[in-house]
Amino acid sequence: MFGHMEDFLGASLLSRPLVLGPLVGLVLGDLTQGIIIGATLELIFMGNIKVGAAIPPDVITGGVLGTAFAIISGKGAAIALAIAVPISILAEMVISGLFVLRPMFNARFNRYAQEADYKKIERLHIASGLLKPLLMGLISFLALQLGADIMKSFLDTIPAWVQSGLQVAGNMLPAVGFALLMNLMFNQRVAVYFFLGFILASFLKLPMIAIGGLGIIIAVIITGITHKSESLGESVFEDSSDDPGSEHKSLISKNVIRKVFFRSLAMEANFNFETWQNTGFAFSMIPVLRKLYTTKETIAKALTRHLQFFNTTAHGSTLILGITAAMEEQNSNKDDFDEESINAVKLGLMGPLAGVFDSFFWGTLKVIAAGVGISLALKGNILGPILFLLIFNIPHLVLRYNLTFIGYKAGNKFLQNLVKSNILDRLTTGASILGLMVIGAMPAMLMSIKTPLTIGAKDSQVAVQNILDQLVPDILPLALTLLTFYFVRKNIKTTWLLLGILAFGFAGSIIHIFA
Repeated sequence: MFGHMEDFLGASLLSRPLVLGPLVGLVLGDLTQGIIIGATLELIFMGNIKVGAAIPPDVITGGVLGTAFAIISGKGAAIALAIAVPISILAEMVISGLFVLRPMFNARFNRYAQEADYKKIERLHIASGLLKPLLMGLISFLALQLGADIMKSFLDTIPAWVQSGLQVAGNMLPAVGFALLMNLMFNQRVAVYFFLGFILASFLKLPMIAIGGLGIIIAVIITGITHKSESLGESVFEDSSDDPGSEHKSLISKNVIRKVFFRSLAMEANFNFETWQNTGFAFSMIPVLRKLYTTKETIAKALTRHLQFFNTTAHGSTLILGITAAMEEQNSNKDDFDEESINAVKLGLMGPLAGVFDSFFWGTLKVIAAGVGISLALKGNILGPILFLLIFNIPHLVLRYNLTFIGYKAGNKFLQNLVKSNILDRLTTGASILGLMVIGAMPAMLMSIKTPLTIGAKDSQVAVQNILDQLVPDILPLALTLLTFYFVRKNIKTTWLLLGILAFGFAGSIIHIFA
């Protein structure tokens, strides 16, 4: 239930296996095993993120139950992944059904808006958001209570060769996560940086932090050459006197803007397949609207306006919220203000900001945090999940908080100047370079795929793996990652990729092609 409560906690990665695994281990009295299993599952589900309409397998339910059953049975990480993958796929179906059913509440949200009833909108947003954590928490509780003994007895009967096959398959499954991350930013212009990251890790054996640092330096140099722009500071904030929030005494205090930030953490609590994040946006804007509008008519119009379709990366949503707050303030003070321009600006910013922040947070920052965290956690070090959360959330929350105020103070002029000065394109390109270098290093550093095959006469056999290592070290993990990426580009569903690689690795182990 805690894992699924992340919809109220700002997509802060508290739901990841790297975090939930140690918590399960702590509850069951084996923290070290929980850390190791959590890191193993994080590798497999690294690219398992909700971007756009794609609903990935539910790594929360699968990871928690897989870790719990593995610790209870004493069978380790191989069994955890064997349980986690099918449970994640089944739980995905339940969650997708919930996202389909939630639009039934939209008529009620609109009725409350027409009645200018803030409190009922707030309550319904929270209540609908609680359905998922309560439902999935109940399912997990019942599965553990009713199935723990049965599952332990079943796992005890599994022969060693099956466990070995599952271990080999588990070593291959991270290729799906790497491929999904590559799909966010891979294109001909920056593809070479993926292979640069692989070479640095495979041939030069550089640690992840060094590769990330080198990636930042290269990204700054390359974007400075290819994206000529004005000064990043002055060009963005110039002409601030023309902004909506600066033409009159502000009616919105810092405390109100701060409330908008905190409420934005629940942006995706009521996510649904019809209007997406609309109720989260309205929920976040309510402190501003209550301050600006006093009549039932103006309140109803404002609430209805913000219950329209909305969807962008939650991490960068506060910039749009701040700009919208500035425009709403101007609307409340000017009779001739075009109200339709508020939603026009929101809709216009959703796509560009999603592109920038998806690349930066999911494709770059999360990858670096996971690389550092997993490398420590696989050794049973509790610093792994702690650093994972800190590396991601310190910049995430600081940026998210400040973007709320930047958006409000600068209004929509801010984004116009960002586009003029090429900063958005520069940030996207730089994030892709850095992210691809880190992802390129991961097959070499975090996957272990070997072949026991030999060639030659019985008395002079040569290990095929030795030959491959002399040509290109870690070529098998690289080849599998690129093959999986090819299938991702062909729009093969993540579920089928996970099951396919699981079967491929298991079969390869049985016939002694992989070890």
